Amino acid sequence: MSTTTETPPRINEDWLSLGIGVAIFLLALPGMAGIDLLGWVVTTSVWTDITKALGTASKGYAGLGGIGAFITTYLVLLAVLTASAAVLKLDPKRFALAFSAVFWIAYGSWVVGSYAYVAAVTPADLQKFGIGWSLKLTNEAGFLVALVSGLVIANAFPRFAEWLKEAIRPELYIKIAIVILGGALAVTVAGKLNLASSLLLRGLAAIVEAYLIYWAVVYYLARRYFGFSREWAAPLASGISICGVAAAITTGSAIRARPAVPVLVSSLVVIFAVVEVLVLPFLAQTFLSDEPLVAAAWIGLAIKTDGAAVAGGGITESLILAKAAAQGIHYQPGWLLATTATVKVFIDVFIGIWAFILGYIWTNHINKEEGDKAKPIEIWQRFPKFILGYVATFALGLAIALWAPQDIAAKLPAAVGEASTFRVIFFILTFFSIGILSNFKTLWSQGIGKLAAVYVLSLFGFVIWVGLLISWLFFSGIKPPLV
Repeated sequence: MSTTTETPPRINEDWLSLGIGVAIFLLALPGMAGIDLLGWVVTTSVWTDITKALGTASKGYAGLGGIGAFITTYLVLLAVLTASAAVLKLDPKRFALAFSAVFWIAYGSWVVGSYAYVAAVTPADLQKFGIGWSLKLTNEAGFLVALVSGLVIANAFPRFAEWLKEAIRPELYIKIAIVILGGALAVTVAGKLNLASSLLLRGLAAIVEAYLIYWAVVYYLARRYFGFSREWAAPLASGISICGVAAAITTGSAIRARPAVPVLVSSLVVIFAVVEVLVLPFLAQTFLSDEPLVAAAWIGLAIKTDGAAVAGGGITESLILAKAAAQGIHYQPGWLLATTATVKVFIDVFIGIWAFILGYIWTNHINKEEGDKAKPIEIWQRFPKFILGYVATFALGLAIALWAPQDIAAKLPAAVGEASTFRVIFFILTFFSIGILSNFKTLWSQGIGKLAAVYVLSLFGFVIWVGLLISWLFFSGIKPPLV
């Protein structure tokens, strides 16, 4: 009898996210020349009459109607992502069926979050919709509704959650969103290059300082006070201190830990990311609204997964800008999200470098074997490739904004806005996916309690507060431009 071993896919989620994200951004650019290729994508407005909730990104496709735009968007994403699933050697049929349910539930959550009693913010909004009160969460509340929907399914309907898991790909979804985000941030920073440069330098300094402190302290606590082996302590320290799931998995690979180690650590990271997204943006609005960029950097330093951090930055921006607007202060949108995303991108770059350092130490000093030596090429192998897409869309967007003829550059925000509509959709899919992965009963039965104790002590004992202090040191006194 012969046995076959399934070969891993040649293209992973990192490369796919880069390709899909860049393709969406490039397809948006012909809009500057009047060739609208993406205007059919569905958008959602704040509503009291649900028949008016959905629309198209461009008036040129208004004939589709809201339902037509929704179905078109669903079918296009179904085709693209099912083809991606085939490249990843998943079962395309199972993925397509699961993704259909994921998309409809997740986008339905976004529509619910856009209900006027939840999302209306200003007195003018309340008057427009004829309502006397609102939770004033903006339509970003849809992210939280998607998250809660996933949590309910994961914990109340675990068999359904298991069936959905073929299409639960939070890393793929958020990385596509971040690649698209690069172009949107280019539009934001084009008019204020001095401020943008300052934010980049401050973000880099902040993450280097924060994470060199974080990693050492978490590793020491795990080893000294909780008795974890190096195999467990290193991925746990990376997951808590660097960048959540990606860092835990990359570190586990670098030190050649057993597969169960980074999986359990990653599950723990996801759970706490859920808690942080539900709490930290509202704390930021309450206590840091006078220092909006401190709040934005803090979110990037405190929330560990890319999806939760960037979307948490979006929620924080909406909440703080809404509070400021109520006081007559109108900040330009995009700067808080840009700060959070900048911090997270620098952290993601740091993963590859740190994984190589740990791999070198483990290979050459801890688990040394004959002829075994870490190579510098491993930095590239572990480098998160989607970052290249983020840099590419940012650079191209910035170049167009600064050097294209004025009549062309003036149309860039509208074109990028259509691409950003896809970014929002991938954010929604990310939040729903994070919820689905958070089955508390299953994780507890796998012995996650002791790991959780380290996480609680580290996160609430010093990570959040050190992150706040460092954010304050580097970003206090700097305000976003006014509209």
